[in-house]
Formats: sequence, C-alpha cells, structure tokens
Amino acid sequence: MSRKESLQKLRVTLIRRRDALRKALAGDLSLLSELHQQRTGDALDAAADTVQDELNSQLVEVESQELVEIEEAIAKFQQGNFGDCEDCGKPIPLNRLRAIPYASDCIECRRKAESDSDGSAAAVPWNRIFDMADADKVEG
Repeated sequence: MSRKESLQKLRVTLIRRRDALRKALAGDLSLLSELHQQRTGDALDAAADTVQDELNSQLVEVESQELVEIEEAIAKFQQGNFGDCEDCGKPIPLNRLRAIPYASDCIECRRKAESDSDGSAAAVPWNRIFDMADADKVEG
C-alpha cells in the first residue's frame, strides 16, 4: 500500500474519531447540565457529585483538546500537507501516524521539543522508573 493510500485511510479514521468526539462531548455537556439541575442528598452526596463533576470536566477538556488537534489534521489534508512534520518538514513515519493520526511532528522533533521544554516531564527517566522504585526499597 502506498503512503498516499495509507494517509487516506488515516483521514477516514480522523473523520470517524472527530464525529465520535463531537457526539461524546455533546452528550457529556448535556449530562453535566442535567446533573446540576438535579442536586439532592446530603453533604456526602454533594461531595461525591463534586468529585464526579471534576472528573467529567477533565475528561471533556482532554476530549476537546483531541478534537481540536483532529480538526487541525483534517484541515492539513485540505491544504495538502498532512503527514509532514511542522518543524523539519520531513514526512512523519506512517507508524507514528497510525499510533497518533493527528501527530504534527516526527519523533525526532518531538523528542527535541520535549528535551528543550522547561517541564518536569523531561526530567523523569520514565524508562527507569521501576529501577528507581527498587532502589528505594533497598535503600529504605
């Protein structure tokens, strides 16, 4: 299968995911609104409702961000530059696009961006997390 055919399959996947997210978000938002109107119960119920509202809110935020990224990827199809890294301009490997169809950068540029970022995520050696946990047990 050619790269062009693979990219077209990814376009279909993106459109399906976009439509599913739109439906999910519409349902989540209407459910949240409906639940706010039906408040009953004691303080424990109110606390549980608040926790659930926070979780739902975070889920809506994550889904909304994914929807934005998917819509940007679909727009790139229309512009003719879907599958190209925004930083270096090279084609993004198909395996990366299959894993994250809305990826906008290649792995090398993503790694560089993460290492250049000021975030603490780059400071954690995730591939060594179990080794660190075992070392804590030995030292403790």
